[in-house]
Amino acid sequence: MALQVITGNRLADGISVWFAGERGWAEHVDQARAYDEAEIEAALAQAQPADAELHVVDIRAVDVTREAGGLFPVAHREQIRARGPSVRADLPAGVWRAEGEVPAPLPSERSSSPFAGIYRYDEYDRAFLRQRVREFSLQVERRRKGELSEEEFKPLRLMNGVYLQLHAYMLRIAIPYGVLSATQLRQLAYVARHYDRGYGHFTTRQNIQFNWLRLEDVPAALAALAEVDIHGIQTSGNCIRNTTTDEFAGAAADEIVDPRLYAEIIRQWSTDHPEFTYLPRKFKIAIVGAGHDRAAVRVHDIGLEAYRNAAGEPVFRVFAGGGLGRTPYVAVKLREDLPVGELLRYCEAVLRVYNALGRRDNIYKARIKILIREMKPEAFVKMVEDEYAGMAPDYCLLTDELVRAVAARFPVPAFPRQDTGVLKAAMLDDRALARWVKQNTHAHKARGYVSVVISLKPVGGIPGDASADEMDVVADLADKYSLGEIRVSHVQNLVLPHVAKDDVPALFKALVKAGLASDNIGLVTDIIACPGMDYCALATARSIPVAQRIAERLAPRQHEIGTLHVNISGCINACGHHHVGHVGLLGVDKNGEEVYQITLGGAADEQAGIGRIIGPAVPTAKVPDAIAALMDAYLAIRAPDERFIDTYRRLGAEPFKEAIYAAH
Repeated sequence: MALQVITGNRLADGISVWFAGERGWAEHVDQARAYDEAEIEAALAQAQPADAELHVVDIRAVDVTREAGGLFPVAHREQIRARGPSVRADLPAGVWRAEGEVPAPLPSERSSSPFAGIYRYDEYDRAFLRQRVREFSLQVERRRKGELSEEEFKPLRLMNGVYLQLHAYMLRIAIPYGVLSATQLRQLAYVARHYDRGYGHFTTRQNIQFNWLRLEDVPAALAALAEVDIHGIQTSGNCIRNTTTDEFAGAAADEIVDPRLYAEIIRQWSTDHPEFTYLPRKFKIAIVGAGHDRAAVRVHDIGLEAYRNAAGEPVFRVFAGGGLGRTPYVAVKLREDLPVGELLRYCEAVLRVYNALGRRDNIYKARIKILIREMKPEAFVKMVEDEYAGMAPDYCLLTDELVRAVAARFPVPAFPRQDTGVLKAAMLDDRALARWVKQNTHAHKARGYVSVVISLKPVGGIPGDASADEMDVVADLADKYSLGEIRVSHVQNLVLPHVAKDDVPALFKALVKAGLASDNIGLVTDIIACPGMDYCALATARSIPVAQRIAERLAPRQHEIGTLHVNISGCINACGHHHVGHVGLLGVDKNGEEVYQITLGGAADEQAGIGRIIGPAVPTAKVPDAIAALMDAYLAIRAPDERFIDTYRRLGAEPFKEAIYAAH
């Protein structure tokens, strides 16, 4: 006989709850009351008042089976909702923080350089953030009192980065173009420690997510973050999201133009823009200022490449219509040599055309990439150029004075240290240090410095996760060794951008002590992975356990394998960027079983391309075997020092396809 139970999420904290009839709501499915087909409608009517009474939201019936005296949801997602994330034994269902006073955050003076290389907010900026927090606090209070329904409240919380996930509320915080001060990172650690369950998750949008907040705590968390000039505004909704850039911006030896200045100008222009707050769909912008694209600009709604023209002036190459998800595309080029003064005007022209013509009747066809393909790129470009030409000459013009004013609020750090040979000598005596330096450092524009990448991908760990204690450690190391500055990369790692070479051995020892010295940047264990169905309400499969098993399987050979980008997404929305991984994995629910499509040959750099699906999906248990067989085939046929992606481009998919399905 078919059985169903009634479930929902508790309004106070988003925890999954189950209806137990007259006994109310329980936190475990085994405590739920099961109903047959004849009983379920009456039971739903009995449960429904809980929504109106502000106890439970998203009330619905789900199928279950009764086995060994217990109730088991049939749908895979509901099974995970019932038992909690499969990847953290320290996260049981239920309340995670003891009631009581939350200690005040430590004063920001702890950071010796709280704004090194970071745009300085003024009182106007800070007043805006505090007002926004006050407004949202009132909205939360009205929701808790029943003055706002869930339908009315949802767009308000999303505008402030608050999602209802599988097990709790998630708060997404913007890290503009990936730049943080040590003070800001300590404040993120404070929120993780006192309002979450002790950690945060860094994302492919250079943001951080807190996965376990109580609704009533969100305003306090946002207020604490506003005090250090960070917020959750426009981290969700159909608006212009966080503009991303190269994690080595302003430091890289190969940089042509520092893109942070222009990313900040775009941030200010796009925040609460009255015309672009309700676009047909979310909109993402990325900008890079080096010849090598480290910001994936060609898979963004607008992608910008800053370079210098023959006169040495900064100009932009403009792309539009890139994106991943259900229909992945590489962007088309709209313009060369766009002057700095015209940057916002031209971006606005693109957005006006999209806002006017983008579809609002079909969420799957609402992105600008679909509009451009359906109307043909040539027609889209013409409409943008016509819109641009019709603007008043002084409308939204970036004057030299305005650019200088914004640039003046980026303190330019000095780089006085010289390379005295300390690092070179230490590397001769310490092979582990030498290997870490080779893999985890990047050439700096100042000769006595390097940029250091701190891997958030320990073998067997959760890609992108950092505990509150780890954030505090990195903040302290940033103050000591990197002028108080940290970067978040779009591949879910952290960067200390300005480290004197002579300090690298001491920094490495400190990272080893903290368990943060994985020497795997760019290797097979440096996996990009979304949270997947362990957390996300949209996911169809888990990403994290698959990433963990692949890393554990291939870690002993990762340096032999060399450069390889493995990307995993738990659903077609592609938050793990699987389409542009050298090896991409997409999790799919097939009749209640998680299986994974494998794509090969994707890339997100200046040679951007969408990976090709090579055959039938592989069951979860077989994925590590399949990827190991793929690596065996690659190592057997590669030319000397040839990267996997180059071998694939030379030989195609066939030898790798044979290896994968022979193992499968």
